Amino acid sequence: MPEDVTPTKADTTVAARQAHLRELLLEQFKKVPIVHTACEKVGVGRATYYRWRKDDKEFASAADEALDEGRLLMNDMAESQLLSAIRDQNMTAIIFWLKNRHVAYTPRLQVTAKTETEESLTPEQEETIREALRHASLLPSPSNHDTHTEEESGNPEPDAEGKTSA
Repeated sequence: MPEDVTPTKADTTVAARQAHLRELLLEQFKKVPIVHTACEKVGVGRATYYRWRKDDKEFASAADEALDEGRLLMNDMAESQLLSAIRDQNMTAIIFWLKNRHVAYTPRLQVTAKTETEESLTPEQEETIREALRHASLLPSPSNHDTHTEEESGNPEPDAEGKTSA
């Protein structure tokens, strides 16, 4: 609204009504974390809800928190019903609980395979591996402060099989 126009009583009433509807919607999300259902119960269109989210980041954050709280409530209710079904000796509920909550009953996939590879590394690949091991400090690297070469020091570098050429 432009600054030079003062809000009318109708504008104030609409804003107050919208604020009230937003609060009702947030409370509904805490009970039923389904946007369509909560909007329907409060009498707010889904498009209106999503427009409010887009226009008001604070409302969007509060809506996310309320939806999370509602999901936690639903999870608690569902788990309570599951436990009741287990007490009633419902075999499906028992199996579901064990598969999802007990290590011994968790479904597993076992893969058995025999692989044979007889490919050997090329000299370039061996050098790349040696260089990577040096960078990882798993192989000693030639000191930057030494001015003599490996041949001069009498400590030649080992080849891929760990043998030296000396």
